[in-house]
Amino acid sequence: MTTERDPRHVNNETPPPSPRERFYRRERRSVPAARAFAREVLGDWGLRARADDVVLCVSELATNALLHGVPPGRGFLLKLGLLPGRDGVRVEVHDSGDGVPAVPLESDGSDEGGRGLLLVSELADKWGVTEREPGKVVWFECVVPAD
Repeated sequence: MTTERDPRHVNNETPPPSPRERFYRRERRSVPAARAFAREVLGDWGLRARADDVVLCVSELATNALLHGVPPGRGFLLKLGLLPGRDGVRVEVHDSGDGVPAVPLESDGSDEGGRGLLLVSELADKWGVTEREPGKVVWFECVVPAD
């Protein structure tokens, strides 16, 4: 007895890669490590076109998490996933700190900090903050054409 498959019902699409994540402790070397991880994942997924924008946004959110969102003895989680249709990436930084970050309304340019979320808001196609217990998730999305 032989069986035949009806080719009209076979899905030949390759499933999207699983989201990738990495946990970082509250230490200075976590920011460059997060940048390197993000660049590696984007390369693995063939999304190099806007890699510099994505990596800069990762750097800003990781820095903000360490400075404002990660209590002593804790860390943050960096997650990267493909957008539906595989045309971009969603990045999330999970931390257990209080407060909701916001883009500063005004700056006279004399302060050293406070521009991280402004950069993210300019470079990313979407960004936002989601509450969680404990803490929050700061996320952004970038449409990135595949290589």
